[in-house]
Amino acid sequence: MPQKTVVVGMSGGVDSSVAALLLKQQGYRVIGLFMRNWEETDANGACTAEEDFEDVKRVSDLIGIPYYTVNFAKEYMDRVFSYFLAEYKAGRTPNPDVLCNREIKFGPFKEYAKRLGADYVATGHYCGVSHENGVHRLLKAADGNKDQTYFLNQLSQEQLEGVLFPLAEFDKAEVRRIALENGLSTAKKRDSTGICFIGERNFRKFLQEYLPACPGKIVTLDGETVGEHAGLMYYTLGQRRGLDLGGKKGEEGRWFVVKKDLERNILYVSHGDEGPLFSDGCTVSGFNFIPFAPPEDEFMCTAKFRYRQEEQRVKVVKIDNKSLKIHFCEPQRAVTEGQYAVLYDDRQCLGGGVIEGTWKNGGEREWTA
Repeated sequence: MPQKTVVVGMSGGVDSSVAALLLKQQGYRVIGLFMRNWEETDANGACTAEEDFEDVKRVSDLIGIPYYTVNFAKEYMDRVFSYFLAEYKAGRTPNPDVLCNREIKFGPFKEYAKRLGADYVATGHYCGVSHENGVHRLLKAADGNKDQTYFLNQLSQEQLEGVLFPLAEFDKAEVRRIALENGLSTAKKRDSTGICFIGERNFRKFLQEYLPACPGKIVTLDGETVGEHAGLMYYTLGQRRGLDLGGKKGEEGRWFVVKKDLERNILYVSHGDEGPLFSDGCTVSGFNFIPFAPPEDEFMCTAKFRYRQEEQRVKVVKIDNKSLKIHFCEPQRAVTEGQYAVLYDDRQCLGGGVIEGTWKNGGEREWTA
């Protein structure tokens, strides 16, 4: 039986390094592929991706696999970054990592991998996948603290076909231990955090390079003007820091962003009372069911409305196969337009869609769990 080829998306981090190593140990013919999705130089004129690519080369040479690099910067700009800017301009809070997976890592990357002769493609994501009778299901990772199915909620059946996730049953400590034991240069490399193309830079300064700031009033829900905001795009629902309102109503309690009025360019805040941040349900558009929509028009499951959140019990009502109403068993805090609502049934990720709005039940719940 001929040896199967796996093309691994290598980022220069410890996770993808160990994913490549494990596949090599399992007997696959492994090829490393480094993606350049963002072209930029630092203050010294050096390409900021070079350090990561050097780590890819060191790891690949050590474990004995060929490696290549491919530039998807144009595709990233057209398919991900333009959407990111449009959403912020509209006063919403997008998640570009979800789009990057759908539009780049499991799109052009997978197509390029096939040209390299790939039977499978693999990444260092913490998640699992099952392939049974032509149906592909996205599964949560064994390490619940690192599970990344939230970011893969938009993948189609075609995109999940032939995909391997070698880290599905590993936790982060094990991955670092494997890297250390095998002498990988990425073993102690710090995990990347935040939005990839912003990195360690100040978010406001970065965004100002692409969108003009439009300062306006900060107003309480009872109409009192208490300050001035730097531009609605810099704030998100539930935000507590960066409002510069300390002492406006004494030292008791904190200020929270509770609403944005784009038409009048007003940022609404609440002092001490987080009640306005809670909602009883949300509407979702562009929902991508994995592997397919359930036949029932209503069903119970769990959901996450942001990545770092415990799953919440919900009732889902299908408007159509792309639009949903999600009723919360318990009121949820700061469910934010532009983010993704992702559904789960035990270990299986059922898919996700974009949050379009929220509502309150006016004190009387419409149903009981």
